[in-house]
Amino acid sequence: MNNQIFYFFYNLAHQSQLFDNIIIFFAVYFPYVIVMLAGIFLFFYHKNLREFFATFFSISLAYIISVALKILFHTPRPFLALSDVYNLVPENGYSFPSSHSVFFMALAFSLFFLNKKVGFLFMFFAFLVGLARIVAGIHFPIDILGGFTLGAVVSHLFAYFMKKI
Repeated sequence: MNNQIFYFFYNLAHQSQLFDNIIIFFAVYFPYVIVMLAGIFLFFYHKNLREFFATFFSISLAYIISVALKILFHTPRPFLALSDVYNLVPENGYSFPSSHSVFFMALAFSLFFLNKKVGFLFMFFAFLVGLARIVAGIHFPIDILGGFTLGAVVSHLFAYFMKKI
C-alpha cells in the first residue's frame, strides 16, 4: 500500500518542467520560507522567552529523535529502493522518518500551542513540504506520516511537561 500511494503521487512528476519546478520549490526552498515566517511570528508574538525556547527545544528534541531512528531503521529512499524512480532533488541518507516532516510538524504543533490559527497554517505548510518530497521521489508516504507523528507527539509531550513546570 505504501508503494501504491507513493506511485500515485510520484507519477505526477516528470510530466511538466513547470510542475517539477514547483515541486522542487516546495521540497527544497519553501522550508526556508517557513522557518523565516515562524521566526518572524515568534519574534513578534512571544509573550516571554520561555515560549520561544520551548519551541526551539521541542523542535530540536524531535529532530534528534528522528536522526536516531534513521540510524536504527536504515530505510532506503524510493529512488534507491525502486529501479524506476528518478528523484527530482538530490538527497542522501536514510529515509525513515522524514526529518523535514518531523521538523516542520514539531514546529507547527509548537506554534499551535501558542496560536491555533497560526498552528493550523503551519500544519498545512508541513503537509505541502511532505507531499512535495513524495512527488519528488525522495520519501515514501510512510516516511512522511512517521515524521508527522513523531513531530506532533514530541511537541505535544514537550508542551505538556512545560505546563507542569
